[in-house]
Amino acid sequence: MPIVSASFDIDAVEWRRVHDATCEDYLVDFEYSLLGYDLATGRLDMLLRYGIGGHCRRHRHIASTVTLVLEGEQRLVEKRPDGTSLSIHRKKGDYALAESDAHPHDEHGGEEGGTILLSMTATDGRLFEYFDEHMNSLGTISIAEYVDSWNRGVAYGSQTANANG
Repeated sequence: MPIVSASFDIDAVEWRRVHDATCEDYLVDFEYSLLGYDLATGRLDMLLRYGIGGHCRRHRHIASTVTLVLEGEQRLVEKRPDGTSLSIHRKKGDYALAESDAHPHDEHGGEEGGTILLSMTATDGRLFEYFDEHMNSLGTISIAEYVDSWNRGVAYGSQTANANG
């Protein structure tokens, strides 16, 4: 299993920023750091950090995902198939385990931002599916694509790709 960073010290890891000014619903602005992966088993571990007011793109996790809030908060609004939504608020120290094929959601930090550890297992290699403002699918990203962009020094979704988680 390749280890990209032997530490999850947020001051020691390499961060890649994703910013998308074209999103009109909210500010897409966050950073991520790849910690390690195993393409053969479909495993990827990463850190995700939100500044004040920053969000990810609207997405759903195809991979089963362990979440641990390291600093600040994580806030999500899940979009349910019946049109309702569910708000989820996690604080520093909170742990969650989500099955694969989770509901689409909007995700961001709390009032002071937030940093989370994500550990994902994707049996078919797909991590995320992304959505536009009308909940139309924009496609998926695999572990191999994520790792390839990292190895090329590109923040996935910041310029040449169409999405990021």
